[in-house]
Amino acid sequence: MPDVQSMVLEFVNKLRKRKIEGSQATARCTVELLKSVVSHHRLPRANQASALIDAVRGVGAQLVAANPVELAVGNVVRRVLHIIREEDLSLATAAVSELDFNGEGMSAAVVAAAARSTLRPPSLQTLLEGTTESATVPYTFSSGVDSESKTADKSSITQKLKDDVRGGIDQLIKDITDCHEQIAEQAIEHIHQNEVILTLGNSRTVLEFLCAAKEKKRSFRVFVAEGAPRYQGHVLAKELVARGLQTTVITDSAVFAMISRVNMVIIGAHAVMANGGVIGPVGVNMAALAAKKHAVPFVVLAGSHKLCPLYPHNPEVLLNELRSPCELLDFGEFSDCLDSGSPLVQVVNPTFDYVPPSLVSLVITDTGGHNPSYMYRLIADYYSADDLVM
Repeated sequence: MPDVQSMVLEFVNKLRKRKIEGSQATARCTVELLKSVVSHHRLPRANQASALIDAVRGVGAQLVAANPVELAVGNVVRRVLHIIREEDLSLATAAVSELDFNGEGMSAAVVAAAARSTLRPPSLQTLLEGTTESATVPYTFSSGVDSESKTADKSSITQKLKDDVRGGIDQLIKDITDCHEQIAEQAIEHIHQNEVILTLGNSRTVLEFLCAAKEKKRSFRVFVAEGAPRYQGHVLAKELVARGLQTTVITDSAVFAMISRVNMVIIGAHAVMANGGVIGPVGVNMAALAAKKHAVPFVVLAGSHKLCPLYPHNPEVLLNELRSPCELLDFGEFSDCLDSGSPLVQVVNPTFDYVPPSLVSLVITDTGGHNPSYMYRLIADYYSADDLVM
């Protein structure tokens, strides 16, 4: 597939150069690329699902390596792999149901046991250990069905598998596209009259969430931390004012001083980990600690494509990256400190912060609000245990 391969290389180059801004845009572009891979990949006459999984996993490994900090890439790759497994299982179950169990086909007991083992969501122990509960039951049914059903049309089965997978991917693209609106619809349940909301960073999800409450005639004020050194809070404040919300910009260092006047902290997440911990813009851990100290709810907004099946301690998880020092210092003013062979000034400019689940009150996704301790069960519905390590 020469055209698809060139598309993969082009997208890998964009990820490496950080040309795609935002987790939603990155996730959508990744899914659309994987849809092209599924559409153009030639499948063998047997083990079609396994071949498709290997193709998607190979491309996904390249994408994740290009930008390991953008966890949404790995998330949606695993979502597509889960879709392939689910559609293959659905086709296999339908085909097996047509077999004559009294003949040479598999017994109904064997089929039922295999289906139960495959469909059962992984337990917490399974997610922690990185093993699959169905290790004793071979997963891929398509090859077995093909060998048993002599009259099956293999080309039609292959096309049916691809069509079903593409349909599942289209639904995933729609979920990613509509996640802001789905989350914003829940705003009226959480924001009440005359409240004061504190937020950090520049999140479109938070913007739509707050504006949705405003459209429902809720009157409230928003405190926006400026988000130095990139000052993303300034951008968010301008958008909030343009939409008619009462907005106050504060310095990052004033968060603890102002938190006693705040009713709720609402932030957008870069990723939500399987333990309920949150990766967000730098400074959110400070806000979470201040909120905990003053018993202020700390609410996180995240689309389902930001739910990561990994834990912070997993070696493949890169929690942070350092940005350019020029965002903090003017090299002209500090040239005498930096030009020496062993400079006395060192600059550290991290992009993200990690908030442990003990500081998170609620995680609102496009499927509703959830306690951080429930994240691992919610994640089990979206991912297969076999795909946690790519």
